[in-house]
Amino acid sequence: MAVNLSSYPPLGQVTQLKDEDFQFTVLLEVDNDLADDPWEVAVWHSSTDGDWTETSLSPTPTGHSPVSLQPIKLPSTQLCFSAPFSITSLMKFTLKFRNGHNRPWIWPSERLDAISDGVVLINPANAISAKSTDLSNIINGLNPELRVNTAASQTLNTQLWTLQASVSSSNDSSAYADVNIGIPWGGALRYFALVRQSASWLTPRHGSDPFSIEKDAVMCSFLSNSGRHLVLLGVSGPDNVITLLRSSDAGSVKMHIRNDEESESSGLVLAAVGDDFESTMAAVMYHARTVIFAAGNSQNELTKELEGLNLDIEPQWYENWYDGLGYCTWNALGQDLTEEKIINAVQALAKDQINISSLIIDDNWQDIDYRGQEDDHYEHGWKGFEAKPKAFPNGLKDTVSRIRSSHPTIENIIVWHALLGYWGGISPDGGLAKSYKTVQVDRKDFKREGTMTVIAKEDVAKFYDDFYRFLSNCGVDGVKTDVQSMIDTWVNSKPRRELTETYLDSWMISILRHFGLRAISCMSQAPQLLFRQQLPRNRSPLIVRNSDDFFPDIGFSHPWHIFANAHITLLTQHLNVLPDWDMFQTDHKTGGFHAAARCLSGGPIYITDIPGKHDIDLINQMTGKTPRGKTVIFRPSVLGKSIDPYTSYHEPVVLKIGSFHGRAGTGTPMLGVFNISFRPLREIIALTNFPGIDPSLEYVVRTHRSGFVTPTLKPNRPTADFGISLDVREYDILTAFPVTQFNSETNGKIYIANLGLVGKMTGAAAITSYQFELHHTDKAFLDTRLKALGVLGLYISSLPDMSIERDFMATIQGEPIPPHTVTINADSDRVLNIDIEKAWKEMGLEAGWANEVEVKVYLDIEYP
Repeated sequence: MAVNLSSYPPLGQVTQLKDEDFQFTVLLEVDNDLADDPWEVAVWHSSTDGDWTETSLSPTPTGHSPVSLQPIKLPSTQLCFSAPFSITSLMKFTLKFRNGHNRPWIWPSERLDAISDGVVLINPANAISAKSTDLSNIINGLNPELRVNTAASQTLNTQLWTLQASVSSSNDSSAYADVNIGIPWGGALRYFALVRQSASWLTPRHGSDPFSIEKDAVMCSFLSNSGRHLVLLGVSGPDNVITLLRSSDAGSVKMHIRNDEESESSGLVLAAVGDDFESTMAAVMYHARTVIFAAGNSQNELTKELEGLNLDIEPQWYENWYDGLGYCTWNALGQDLTEEKIINAVQALAKDQINISSLIIDDNWQDIDYRGQEDDHYEHGWKGFEAKPKAFPNGLKDTVSRIRSSHPTIENIIVWHALLGYWGGISPDGGLAKSYKTVQVDRKDFKREGTMTVIAKEDVAKFYDDFYRFLSNCGVDGVKTDVQSMIDTWVNSKPRRELTETYLDSWMISILRHFGLRAISCMSQAPQLLFRQQLPRNRSPLIVRNSDDFFPDIGFSHPWHIFANAHITLLTQHLNVLPDWDMFQTDHKTGGFHAAARCLSGGPIYITDIPGKHDIDLINQMTGKTPRGKTVIFRPSVLGKSIDPYTSYHEPVVLKIGSFHGRAGTGTPMLGVFNISFRPLREIIALTNFPGIDPSLEYVVRTHRSGFVTPTLKPNRPTADFGISLDVREYDILTAFPVTQFNSETNGKIYIANLGLVGKMTGAAAITSYQFELHHTDKAFLDTRLKALGVLGLYISSLPDMSIERDFMATIQGEPIPPHTVTINADSDRVLNIDIEKAWKEMGLEAGWANEVEVKVYLDIEYP
């Protein structure tokens, strides 16, 4: 018997609700020949420390059941069951069903391996204000040797503490201390941590009581049985002290402190408690910025440089250099890089009419020595600024000139280098070692150990200044600076103490001077880089790689890559960075999976397609052309991130990535759904799961892949839930558009929503501004400004009863558009398509000084 089950609240997840009263809903998808059987569904549930009881659900009329966002796969029928629930504390539950009173009950665990019970928590409003400020009530066995102080929190309904512990000093070796903190909540319902996967990268970890992580963590969050969150953040950087978090065998949290100073110092952990994860996480991150700013005497030189450069960025839709489509040579062309390979690649892109605006010349263009094995790049050192002579016979400047002369749409050419020059630093026998003072440092990490040559403190600033001046003279616009975490692999405390800040500040000053912050910071999630380089807000945001690499040939890495990025952004959203989810290939079996995640991320998008191997349709879903002919991407104004911090990768549930574009109230919530499991998944998702939903508004929801649009929905109602069904590695992007209501004397209420550019994954982000008005002539008026051409979609609830020829008029840049460019959407008869791109070409319009297009639509709401 083939039966598929989904519910809201869902199994395998923790659902936090604001109201004690809610509707429990279950969808059964059954074979058609079983649809008329007397199906029964029951919830088996218990409260905290209570007995398990059973509640039967009743069949729900079709008009009151969740909207199915994908067509039901025939031959099957969807049945809905529901019942009102009222709880005051934690409720654990599972489900059971059967197709007849005398039939045996079937439990989900019999059909869905590894699915765990669901949990529902009710959060009373402002519960935190009624709680004690004593941290010992939150952390059981709080270590009395810690110096614990309250601090003012900068987020509502949260409380904040600082925890300090002493660490001794030593001479040339770092001093360490491991200090117990205690057990959060006496045992957490669930926890989420971001641990150091390596010296370079963070990665998520999840679990339930007892707390246990195998790697050092930067932050940990613990969910209590009462629905409250405790976030712990280890602060690193000030006074050359690194503070991380570990677990003990007893399930408690420990500080792991490393001191590189010559005097005794302290490790610092920030602790915040709140009623929701986002505000609690924000509390520790905001206070960390205050701590770093207060300890900022050593950043005076950088601060003065920033003030002198006067690099204030105006609020605008002026295109940033990363708003175009980028192309990276790394996976596309391999590591044996040559001038001809690069030239051939950009020619192949142009031939396929793929207009990139940024070209990243990745690793292996530099002139390096080959100590040890040739493919062991960790041992190689950099010899000189000029490109390797055999592969670039006429030098880097000639290569850049050839690219620019034949491909003028490429506005930015970025080159790769390591923070210390190359993976192995500086070649001790090369020209750089003769031109700049160098020192020998010992390194040790999971990859390599031994001695490397690096530029000495006295010459670091001059080294970067000379190198970036050379690149600028070659026509290079920016850099991708990689292997930044190498400074955290140095063994001895003296170079760590004397060189870390020098390298980070000198690099930042030089990219500001020469490239105006056109840079990508990579392999830079070591703690001291997070807090010193990426947390301060005294400059515009820096693009920073958000996770480990895209590995095209490692199948299991693809769902993990998206899951990891979505969870790492829960922290990096609070840094002064634009998270970069890395390049990917469109002509790949997971190309659409990656593309959807990149579009939602809010970061840059660049591809690494092998020349001639492209998915043009997928590229068109990610991009559009401006009136000036430039290809741009559509970045939401709020970064994409996981909406559920506590669900682990191994639980068979849908990964949900939330984003938002625009202003509160008029903006557009987006929710990406990804099946990262190894079996088909079905879930019910509430409209309130979308980030930024305003409970006072009404919405329509559109799916990107099918184009289906829901009827008008009101949040917090049972009919504002959606049934989704995703096969393995399947994905979709759901966008909730706020509707505007017009009252017609003859036609009643008419609901209208601006859908942005339909056919684009995040087409709502193409809107720079819009407004609805009602004219005295009984005509509704929509004025939309868009950053690219394409097909503008309008949801109009009364559209099936209207006439395009009689009831509508549209203009572009003030001129009426050809009538045949306005049509009814093939996927929804309540969506009007206005093909702006076709109309623009047929009308022979040209862009003026602006880089956006204005579309005005008039519609008669008093139609006959």
